[in-house]
Amino acid sequence: MPRVMIVDDDRTTIKLLETLLMMDGFEVTLVARGGDVLAAARRDRPDVFLIDYHLSDMEGVDVVHDLRGDPQFAQAPIIIASGMNVETEAKRAGASMFLIKPLDPGTLAATLRSLL
Repeated sequence: MPRVMIVDDDRTTIKLLETLLMMDGFEVTLVARGGDVLAAARRDRPDVFLIDYHLSDMEGVDVVHDLRGDPQFAQAPIIIASGMNVETEAKRAGASMFLIKPLDPGTLAATLRSLL
């Protein structure tokens, strides 16, 4: 079962995404704070990351920098999502893909699988 880590500080969003992705066959780990991602990733070893651009404690691009700096996750598929078009900044930080919010639940699982 592919493992996805969702990093978002909006409880409604992460619960909805968790439910939808679990129904699509993913094992889901939820992280609300960017500063907690690296430790959680080392513990849970996700196959793919879905990270919100704006987190309560840091920007999603900073989380990408942290992950890319760790040899375990230097090549991991990472998606940054935002309601604003910050694709250039996300890609410059090392994100594999950028998605505009609101996310389309019908295509999210397929998008995640395409990166695996």
